[in-house]
Amino acid sequence: MDEDIKREFDAFCARMGLNASVAVNMFARAVLRERRIPFEIADEADAFYSESNMRALRKSIAQGENGEVVVKTMAELRAMEEE
Repeated sequence: MDEDIKREFDAFCARMGLNASVAVNMFARAVLRERRIPFEIADEADAFYSESNMRALRKSIAQGENGEVVVKTMAELRAMEEE
């Protein structure tokens, strides 16, 4: 483990009244109990897959499926922007 990360992790664990060994043990137990990694692992570089964007996409899809669609040309959108 990177020394800086280990130092920060040890300090955090100490503030929580734990040591690193106990924290890692808690993590392992959570993995086994939940049968998954107990937090999201994501590539932050690709904002397309962010939870907020996925929510917006699901909302847009639902609106389209419900016929809640407005079609405008770029000229119309630019005119609206200028209002």
